[in-house]
Amino acid sequence: MTLFCKQCNERRLPIVFAKDKDPLWLCAKCENFADGVDVIIREITKDEKDEMNKKLDNFKKNVVLTGEKLHRRKGVN
Repeated sequence: MTLFCKQCNERRLPIVFAKDKDPLWLCAKCENFADGVDVIIREITKDEKDEMNKKLDNFKKNVVLTGEKLHRRKGVN
């Protein structure tokens, strides 16, 4: 499985629909799903796109970013 779409050469993101099934890979630019062997399955539906946008908006509202930089602990293996 390549991480890049073979149509537009943009990065794909894994989307898991069910725990017992393999994830489908979504190309955000082409808006299509591919499986693990790089075969395009289908395009994203309007309902799926609206649900993803709603989850993203909800995440942005609920996450509090403090703006402080995270530091790694030194001397820990």
